[in-house]
Amino acid sequence: MTQLESARKGIITEQMEQVAKSEGKTPQQIMELVALGKVAIPVNKNHSNIVARGIGEGLKTKINVNLGISRDCTDFTAELDKVRKAVEMDADAIMDLSSYGKTQEFRKSVVECANVMIGTVPIYDAIGFYDKELSEITAQEFLDVVKKHAEDGVDFMTIHAGLTRSTVERFKKSGRLTNIVSRGGSLLFAWMDVTGKENPFYEHYDKVLEIFEYYDVTISLGDACRPGCINDATDAAQIEELIVLGELTKRAWEKNVQVMVEGPGHMALNEVSANILFMKKLCHGAPVYVLGPITTDVAPGYDHITSAIGGAVASMSGADFLCYVTPAEHLRLPDLNDMIEGIVAAKIAAHSGDIAKGISGARDWDYKMSTARKNLDWNTMFELAIDSDKPRKYRENSKPEHEDSCTMCGKLCAVRTMNKVMCGQKVELR
Repeated sequence: MTQLESARKGIITEQMEQVAKSEGKTPQQIMELVALGKVAIPVNKNHSNIVARGIGEGLKTKINVNLGISRDCTDFTAELDKVRKAVEMDADAIMDLSSYGKTQEFRKSVVECANVMIGTVPIYDAIGFYDKELSEITAQEFLDVVKKHAEDGVDFMTIHAGLTRSTVERFKKSGRLTNIVSRGGSLLFAWMDVTGKENPFYEHYDKVLEIFEYYDVTISLGDACRPGCINDATDAAQIEELIVLGELTKRAWEKNVQVMVEGPGHMALNEVSANILFMKKLCHGAPVYVLGPITTDVAPGYDHITSAIGGAVASMSGADFLCYVTPAEHLRLPDLNDMIEGIVAAKIAAHSGDIAKGISGARDWDYKMSTARKNLDWNTMFELAIDSDKPRKYRENSKPEHEDSCTMCGKLCAVRTMNKVMCGQKVELR
């Protein structure tokens, strides 16, 4: 049985118990949320070393890391180094977006060495796997790639099933500035345009669900019409696709397949909360997975920051899963340092959102940090930090004269002064 079917039958699985323990909830609470479709636990039955994580209502906001090999960057070893570092930094999920070369070998290596959720976008792999023109790939061949990913132990897959021929016609009339920026969406759009056929993932959706149910893969319903600039946000094409995704969510649940729904990329900050509300309403409370959102288009090289701003508001508003964005977004394949910066930014956004929406225990972390700061306990501060390496290096590179201060304020440190005053000690500033 899948996690969803088990929950509906009142069965608490080992994975539900793992999630309950990590979230400070009871297994019964997790089971009930899974049964309602409000929480997903992506765990492919072939991913034997995974430590289960939950995504959804009332749980800590999770983050995903994208990586993978491409035609221009085929360094297998470098990408696996990223996988290990992402796991070390406690990322919740890794998406292998490989589109060239030995993709299956790489995918299997990722599944074997990572105990976190693994996601993929099978349509990317289809292009390299079949090594032929897009127009020559058949609907069955697309489905065969999906099955291969499921067999290899992938826990969730992005499937752009909401881009129907009807949505395509709506899009063509929309006058969008940046057209379709989803890579998977653009490939399907081109395939549909040249073949004149319906989206194979929509037309054969039941066959996709059969594969997902058998391996207990969570379907992540991709947003092919997500906005690629703030000018295109919340337009008719985006909303029409979202309505279709809501219908597909119900169909997946009927087949005992867990669902996540993917959300917008670029949009102005004041639109973020409304979009999360739309997604939750139209998709019946299913977990929401967002890329960013990126809240301004003018910061290439700093899109981990624009993404963290939007991600924090999205999380606060009910988003459950944030896809990280790195400084290299729109520019190149991220290197290891880009990935580290992206993970830190996404974790800041996720935790900020968790505080705002009152996730149990979220404030405790900050309380401990504040206590360490009050006590000028530098080592504890470093241990508690989202990224402990950077603050340690800052401290080591600029040593103060007195250990109970820093080189910004020295003896004028407000915390140092107040600690002495409150303890009845003499304050000496010279």
